[in-house]
Amino acid sequence: MSGFSQIDGVVSDGDVIVHFGDAFREQRRLAGGSAFAPLGDRTVIEVAGPERLTWLDSITSQAVGRLTPGDSTELLVLDPQGRVEHAAGVLDDGASTWLIVDADDADALAAWLTRMKFRTQATVDIRPDLVLVGYVEGGSVASVVTSAASAPNGTALVWADPWQRISVGGHQYSEVAEHPAADFAWRVAILEEEAADALAASIDRESLAGFLAAEALRVAAWRPRWKTEVDERSLPHESDWIRSAVHLNKGCYRGQETVAKVHNLGHPPRRLAALHLDGSDAVLPEPGASVFAGDDEVGHLTSVARHHEDGPIALAILSRRAPIGDLVVRADGIDIAASQQVIVPADAGATADIPRLTRLSRRPTAPDPRGSGVEL
Repeated sequence: MSGFSQIDGVVSDGDVIVHFGDAFREQRRLAGGSAFAPLGDRTVIEVAGPERLTWLDSITSQAVGRLTPGDSTELLVLDPQGRVEHAAGVLDDGASTWLIVDADDADALAAWLTRMKFRTQATVDIRPDLVLVGYVEGGSVASVVTSAASAPNGTALVWADPWQRISVGGHQYSEVAEHPAADFAWRVAILEEEAADALAASIDRESLAGFLAAEALRVAAWRPRWKTEVDERSLPHESDWIRSAVHLNKGCYRGQETVAKVHNLGHPPRRLAALHLDGSDAVLPEPGASVFAGDDEVGHLTSVARHHEDGPIALAILSRRAPIGDLVVRADGIDIAASQQVIVPADAGATADIPRLTRLSRRPTAPDPRGSGVEL
């Protein structure tokens, strides 16, 4: 990311460019498609080999076995109890499958994939030599970035985020009439370092945006990511991730039984919500801050941003039983009023229409043998 990080006035945190001098202005231009954002907090894993797609299809949540060159999707790696372990954007070019992942998860995901290969004809390589940039499709920078994208096998490496709409085989729990993801036409281009440096040298400063701008658009679109919304308890249902990263009708894979059981018969124990925070105290809480309903702690923030139109906003993972309505975020001893917008409703799941049979005994219902906290 050296070409972008050397621009005058840039503010960086390690490999992440926070902003280029004016985060709000950058955000407006990024949303309008006239700016792009270097994504130093993400990296690429290349999976190559003739059996790569059928292999990935068999071990992950998404149906990727029939991807054609240029196709984009998203997958999750689940543990045997259906909890999210890894997440990746997926782009195939006919010879390699390119996984776009949060940088902090790249080593662990690549190691897990390598362990799962056995005799599969596939290779797994982290590609730190590649640079990622994100932008909104339809604006003035799209053609510039696309032309700079790497195309080692004849297909430009530009991933189209599937979060914009419900994927084939997916399901949306959110009940809003107009989902904010509909306007989130997010793209990520994969560039060689030389091409990224040339782009940085040739582009106008007004065409650049930082991490703060990109994160604000993501939070406003209710888009979950591994680094922020995933912990050791996370089920894909809780953050509505089934809409883009899970195929409910594909064959078996690790964690599939829990995914199906929660979706058809139960309810996830937690739910993602969007919060609009009171900005009068000019205090922006950090992720992890506790969320309260009265005196009861009902969850915590996962992502926080300042949006150029909506002001301070956040995503929060809440208990399923958290009340619908206004909440309070407590950060550094300060209570911040939070207006809640439901993303995943409390009754998410239990979509199967199965007749209830009369109980023949008074024995209590047995606890969930998986111990995942799923309520049936």
